[in-house]
Amino acid sequence: MSDNNWNPSLYDQKHAFVFEYGKGLLPVLDPQSGELILDLGCGTGHLTKTIAESGARVIGIDSSPRMIEMARATYPELEFLVADARNFSFADPFDAIFSNATLHWVQPAESAVRCLSASLKTGGRFVAEFGGKGNVATIITAIQQAFRELTPTEVDFG
Repeated sequence: MSDNNWNPSLYDQKHAFVFEYGKGLLPVLDPQSGELILDLGCGTGHLTKTIAESGARVIGIDSSPRMIEMARATYPELEFLVADARNFSFADPFDAIFSNATLHWVQPAESAVRCLSASLKTGGRFVAEFGGKGNVATIITAIQQAFRELTPTEVDFG
């Protein structure tokens, strides 16, 4: 498991938009007091902390030891573990699994899906955002093609 050369301070300073955008998913997650929730790819733990404010017990995991070190230092009251999205397990299943801007980087995806499936309670919630540059290119192309076929309007998602 590689730490991917992440610099947690630089991440928080220059890439805060990643976890700021992720806050928009929290109403979809709808964390409840007493629930057990996994934050997969928790980075420096900011969204983990926000989820925990609901009263849920949250465990944050990330493959970067440096990111986990920073998360533990910033939020010592929370649980953070170094773990690979392709190879993790927990004794107790989660009520919900949350992931922001992580899973589109994980290869092979099938390994992560197996871990996610095994770790989620039956009927549990999986809320994830796959925010990588170009990751919706096929969707954008399809929407543009549909507009061309249905209207004389050209759509630019610039």
